[in-house]
Amino acid sequence: MQSYIKLFATRIHALFQYRVAALAGIATQVFWGLLYTIVIGAFYSESPESSPIALQTAISFVWINQAFWLLVPWNVDKRIEGQVLSGAIAYELIRPLDLYWVWFWRSLAFRIVPTIMRSLPIFIVAGLFFGLERPASGLFFLSLLFSTLLSSAMTTIVMISLFWTLSGEGILRLLPHMAVFLSGLVVPIPFFPDWMQPFMLAQPFRAVVDIPCRFYTGLIPFDECGYYFAIQLGWALFFILAGRWLMDRALKKVVIQGG
Repeated sequence: MQSYIKLFATRIHALFQYRVAALAGIATQVFWGLLYTIVIGAFYSESPESSPIALQTAISFVWINQAFWLLVPWNVDKRIEGQVLSGAIAYELIRPLDLYWVWFWRSLAFRIVPTIMRSLPIFIVAGLFFGLERPASGLFFLSLLFSTLLSSAMTTIVMISLFWTLSGEGILRLLPHMAVFLSGLVVPIPFFPDWMQPFMLAQPFRAVVDIPCRFYTGLIPFDECGYYFAIQLGWALFFILAGRWLMDRALKKVVIQGG
């Protein structure tokens, strides 16, 4: 375990060097947050009686989504992707470490650091200019921890799938559209039509951002928090176990391309 923690700490230190990319990302997310806020405001001005949540809650959803955009598993660690595609992954296979947990800890750092670097300034902007209040409950932070574990497990499973492809272009092109849509980043999940709600509430991407948003805004009563935590942890455990199984299968028949 000590080796994985050191790997995690090293990766965190490396990711904090990308400050210019973080600044560019902050500007991008603030722009889209402002655009979505205008759209939401126009929607409420036309038909406020048909809105599933209050206007300020909807605006809070928008800015929380922008702050945690990089927490959603819509991309993968380019270094690992490059190792698989070039054949350099062979060097990782000879290390005395479990490759699944190496990739999981790297994915965890890959999700945490860029999210921290972007989210804090975005929360400040949203709080100062768009009325974003502090979290309704400290349970939000626990929910955010569970969503980070889930997102890292999903990212790891996507990287494992690269063992079965030569370029990885298929899943890596499909993933962003699927993850962003199903997570509620473009349209908050409460705004989806009633006939889609059962599916949207059951699929795993919802547990990455939508559930923390509901904790933040106080939409989840205290007596129901255990249910929502169970959803997040259940999906995280499912993807971890599925990832371990897929990694075992991949390493039994792995063929190194390139090198």
